[in-house]
Amino acid sequence: MPRATLVFLCVLHLNTVSGCELFGRFDMPSLFHHGDIMIGGIFPVSYKEIRMYVHVFDLRAFRWTQVMIFAIEEINKDPALLPNISLGYRILNSCSFPANTLRAALTLASRPEETEFNSSCPPTISAVIAASGSSQSLAVAGTLGPFQVPIVSYFSTCACLSDRAKYPTFFRTIPSDYFQAKALAALVKHFGWQWIGAIQSDNDYGRNGILSFTEEVKKLGVCIAFVGTIARTYSMDKILDVVEMIRRSTVKVILAFVPEGDFYPLMKEVVKQNITGIQWIASEGWITATKPSTPEIYQAFGGALGFVMQKMAMPKLKPFLTNINPYTDPSAAFVKDFWEIMVGCRPVLPEEHRMDKICTGNETLLNSQHAFFDVTQLRATYNVYKAVYAIAHALHQLIFCKPAGQKPVTDHLQRVNFRNEFGDDVFFDENGDPPASYDIINWQLRNGQVQHVTLGHFASAANGDFRLNIQEEKIVWRTGKRVPTSVCSNVCPVGTRKAQIKGKPTCCFDCIPCADGTIANSTGAADCTPCPQEYWSNERKDECIPKTTEFLRYHEPMGIALTVVSLLGASLSLVTMMVFIHYRETPVIKASNSELSCFLLFSLFLCFLCPLTFMGRPTVWTCMLRHTAFGVTFALCISCVLGKTIVVVTAFKATIPGNKVAGKFGPAQQRIIVCSCTMIQILICVLWLKFKPPFPDMVFRYSNKKIVLECNTGSEAAFYAVLGYIGILAIVCLVLAFLARKLPDNFNEAKFITFSMLIFCAVWITFIPAYISSPGKFTVAVEIFAILSSAFGLLSSIFAPKCYIILVKPEKNTKKHVMGKKMNKK
Repeated sequence: MPRATLVFLCVLHLNTVSGCELFGRFDMPSLFHHGDIMIGGIFPVSYKEIRMYVHVFDLRAFRWTQVMIFAIEEINKDPALLPNISLGYRILNSCSFPANTLRAALTLASRPEETEFNSSCPPTISAVIAASGSSQSLAVAGTLGPFQVPIVSYFSTCACLSDRAKYPTFFRTIPSDYFQAKALAALVKHFGWQWIGAIQSDNDYGRNGILSFTEEVKKLGVCIAFVGTIARTYSMDKILDVVEMIRRSTVKVILAFVPEGDFYPLMKEVVKQNITGIQWIASEGWITATKPSTPEIYQAFGGALGFVMQKMAMPKLKPFLTNINPYTDPSAAFVKDFWEIMVGCRPVLPEEHRMDKICTGNETLLNSQHAFFDVTQLRATYNVYKAVYAIAHALHQLIFCKPAGQKPVTDHLQRVNFRNEFGDDVFFDENGDPPASYDIINWQLRNGQVQHVTLGHFASAANGDFRLNIQEEKIVWRTGKRVPTSVCSNVCPVGTRKAQIKGKPTCCFDCIPCADGTIANSTGAADCTPCPQEYWSNERKDECIPKTTEFLRYHEPMGIALTVVSLLGASLSLVTMMVFIHYRETPVIKASNSELSCFLLFSLFLCFLCPLTFMGRPTVWTCMLRHTAFGVTFALCISCVLGKTIVVVTAFKATIPGNKVAGKFGPAQQRIIVCSCTMIQILICVLWLKFKPPFPDMVFRYSNKKIVLECNTGSEAAFYAVLGYIGILAIVCLVLAFLARKLPDNFNEAKFITFSMLIFCAVWITFIPAYISSPGKFTVAVEIFAILSSAFGLLSSIFAPKCYIILVKPEKNTKKHVMGKKMNKK
């Protein structure tokens, strides 16, 4: 690569000698020293302050130039590294501006003016150490890259420079912003910040840095409230717009991904407008910069956190820096400005006449306590040192075809790997980047001075993971000892869910209580979880509790009342049966067919006991028993009533001359009617139980908070067939009894049967809509009420008049009275 560059420049030289004319050169002051191999350097030694229209001399950048010279002199004295080959340098000022950086790069690529024009092939640069900013490095890499000139940056972190296709000869001794973005995202995650603002510089460094950071924090659910853009060239109106954006925002944490020069104007305005209470997160571009590290700026930016390269002490550097003297080399660029700042006077050199404060020539820097000479915590300065050594080792490998140390080195600076005198491993990966390793810095005020206190470390592991170690107890927060919080919306408590606010980032939401039947048992739930079907949410909506079960219980008031009525009816039936048996020889009993009456009373006894099977927790057996028992007992009951009705009708029709029906309808026929009518109902129930029997079921439709336990009929057709058959028997009885309504008045059982059937039909006709519309356990209660009502209607209508005569009016219990007056007359 350096050879190709030398050949290219030699061709340019031959073309110039053969007739090409040079139009002109950039007039740029430089630090120059001739050597067998030349290394270029571009540093922002001074820059123009736009708003103040003054030139600012940057002491930190000037120290970078001196470290480059120091490292080159150190290498030239090392017999093991590039023996018998001297390194030279040419250092230019970039003015911290991409256009000026491009001029410097073109100047370095051309023939140096310090060499004689008639030399066969003048020494040109073999590599360039540049630049301090990503935008400046992009200009250099884009210009010198096509000529295969290696560029090693000491302070350009934009991840865009890792593109080997675009910038194949670019390397750096500072980690890429790809790693810094991960480090900043890890810091944000560590402290639980979810709602943050961002400030970016209007250049590649700021834009790409915030873009990488945004991509990382989005994976963590962090929202960026705003992104403000600033630059040192911006007007005050633009700066104030960003300040107003900060003032209006609700964020309490702001990341500033900007270099010192771009950020300082905004910092002054933030302090001026007394905007405090914000926790600032810093990129490496300004967290350790000297200019903003003042008590004045600390008022608003105290407690700032950021990442920087690991510091390194270089004890041998201090004597070199204190020996800088404008009288040693009067033509050396930048030294006069440095001297004036350090000692407070302007050196007067030969042929110079100045009216400013003039130095006496006895001034010295040996005892200076200026921070410039503090070589114990070097970061970017040490990166310059490593860049020089990386170039030297690569050149040694290229020239001598073997590494200068124990570890192998390849051509073109790729995978350069060596260990310097401080025991520091220096190498580049396939993207030309060093491994990620950062210190975590906190702004603290001690003894009236801003101190950059190291709190922890962030580094990439061999497996690609990252480790963040931080001592939280040492942090001085802007809000005091308490970790600041920064959220757009507070975490939703248990029992609520997040509801996104339209038009706002995902971190801004309302907390909506969970709907009934759903819960959120953890804070910050995105959705409420439905409870299982058999459970329901509690009042706090943070737990699913079992639903209450509902069925008609024996011990509840309704169950007790129905049980008492049922047992009362059964008891009355038994008592009536006992009365009928005891008075079976009396005319009233004989006239009413004692056998059918006993059958009817027995069936009524069973009917009154049926409701007991409808109460209690439904089971498989009780569900099958309750409906079939009800159907069979009522079929038996109505069959007996039908038999009595036929007996009454035929008995009185037999008085008509020539009618022999009564003789054909004796006890045997009565039994056949009762049994056959009952067997039909039994057959229906057997088929019902065989093919689709009733079963216990849990019903959820009546209420969300309870489960109704009931017996599912299994087959509704079978259920209504049972009811329908009973209804048919009842209608036949009603019709026959109605036909016999004009029989003798004193004892006309047909009237009682007619009345009882009217009650029975009325009860069951009203039962159907009531049964369908009643919820839960009231459905069972309605069915029990219908059973008891119809049973009491039959018992009271048919048997109450007879018992009244037998027990209260025994004088009427005679054949004469039973036959009636009309019959007696006949």
